[in-house]
Amino acid sequence: MFEPTYTAGLERLAAFVPHAGRDYASKRNYDNLAHVSALSPYIRHRIITEEDVLKATLARHSPQTAEKFIQEVYWRTYWKGWLEMRPSVWAMYRSDLQAALNRVQTESGLRQEWEAACKGDTGIDCFDHWAKQLADTGYLHNHARMWFASIWIFTLRLPWTLGADFFMRHLLDGDAASNTLSWRWVGGLQTIGKTYLARPDNITKYTEGRFHPTGLATFAAPLDGAPHPARGPLPITDTIDPNLRTGLLITEDDLSPGWLLDQVKPSATAIVQTTPARSPLAVSDPVSGFVTSALSDCAARFEEQLGPMTECAPDALNTWMQSHDLEQVVTSYLPAGPTRDALQGAPLAQIIRPYDMSAWPHATHGFFRFKDKIPKLLGQVQNHAV
Repeated sequence: MFEPTYTAGLERLAAFVPHAGRDYASKRNYDNLAHVSALSPYIRHRIITEEDVLKATLARHSPQTAEKFIQEVYWRTYWKGWLEMRPSVWAMYRSDLQAALNRVQTESGLRQEWEAACKGDTGIDCFDHWAKQLADTGYLHNHARMWFASIWIFTLRLPWTLGADFFMRHLLDGDAASNTLSWRWVGGLQTIGKTYLARPDNITKYTEGRFHPTGLATFAAPLDGAPHPARGPLPITDTIDPNLRTGLLITEDDLSPGWLLDQVKPSATAIVQTTPARSPLAVSDPVSGFVTSALSDCAARFEEQLGPMTECAPDALNTWMQSHDLEQVVTSYLPAGPTRDALQGAPLAQIIRPYDMSAWPHATHGFFRFKDKIPKLLGQVQNHAV
């Protein structure tokens, strides 16, 4: 379904853009991939960027006509900015996940229920279908993700962190901010006290009668959890010394590094894969294979500008630096999540994309306050050469 190349991403974008206006607004909630862009695996790794998507959309539609789709693009941006000001939420998730996995090892009943949910063997036909679809394809429609998370939490009564981890292991677009905070939102932890209840009639309507689930929870009490941590400052771009011998590090979080070449002329380039850091458990083969191929595609696209790229393990960066006599290594900013965790302590100068620097400061509260800034942000996108 998803060829992990820049060309495939552009082709999918071009095919979708004509439908990004009223078609998308009226049909996007139906669990049918024909009604959505399915661009998230490309955007998550920045094979194509949010700016690419927004500019293509605005070239065909007015901001008003494509309002719903534009908002969906900015939801990912909002989640990332929110988490960057509260990175301890990611750390808490990882800690709580490990505690839940420890319970799985010691509580046979929980282990059996968790395994049944992961295998799609619960007896809830829609849920089981989505579990298998995710494992097979690496993708789920957003509405199906919400239903799935709600059933996981409120009907099956499984720890939400195990569900979020199941998604991280199997979603091609698995992203620390979007995934973690969306699961928290369903459970009533993100917007405090507000939960999302999967209703049979809603599922029947938006799956166009494919499913008629019974036995689902009829009430969704908010989960207990710690209050939001205090909002901290946003990161700032590190300083680059133009007089130092410089290396460039490309990560799976940003596979469109051309924008950095206006700021750095690297003597050597390395490419690092951090997919295993997404979970304490094994990440699915489709996810690992997608990222491996996407990294190779990036290396091929930029070989003329950057030369051959060294495939480097996260723990081998210092050795690579020494072998090329590098005095500094520049990379696109590493947001809170697995890649930052995997490269913890590496001596990196991190540069924040202008798109992120413009949008993240507005992710201070809920999305509806952020949404008011979208017209201004769109103006900046249209005036910025990608």
